[in-house]
Amino acid sequence: MPAFPHRLVRLSLLLVTSASMLACGSLDSVSSRAVSVVTPYKMDIVQGNFVSAEQLAAVKPGMSRMQVRDVLGTPLLASIFHAERWDYVFTFRRQGVPPQARQVTVYFKGDALERVEADSMPTEAEFVASLDSGRKTGKVPVLEMAPDTMSQRPALPKPAETKPLPPLPASYPPLEPALR
Repeated sequence: MPAFPHRLVRLSLLLVTSASMLACGSLDSVSSRAVSVVTPYKMDIVQGNFVSAEQLAAVKPGMSRMQVRDVLGTPLLASIFHAERWDYVFTFRRQGVPPQARQVTVYFKGDALERVEADSMPTEAEFVASLDSGRKTGKVPVLEMAPDTMSQRPALPKPAETKPLPPLPASYPPLEPALR
């Protein structure tokens, strides 16, 4: 085989390989632009203990630890190294919105509440409104029966008379067999 056609084949293979590599590079840049436009779905992440302004207003100095726990819930952080302090931390992350972080720190002296340090807390209604992700929901149906529909409905059967239960036994058999 003469040298000229052999070189021509090699040169054409080199050009095809170079062109395909260039095409891959431009395809890669197009795909990266497409990925920047189309973002994957990311879930809303709610972590910690949400403490509302109403709950915070209900906590007063002098309350016991149990009373504070009843109002605010179990603290997220209760350290044995800081036994006189409870921390309630709350974070809320949503795609496209800067993350929200709020903290309430409760200090005790013995068993009594001494003071509370807290960020500004939203009311429960404000917090629920912030959870709305902007999705449009359909019209909420009315959940009550119209008077004319009520008259058309068949009457409910009367409940059957129930007999009183027999009295409980005075003693129960032993749970374990007697020793022999």
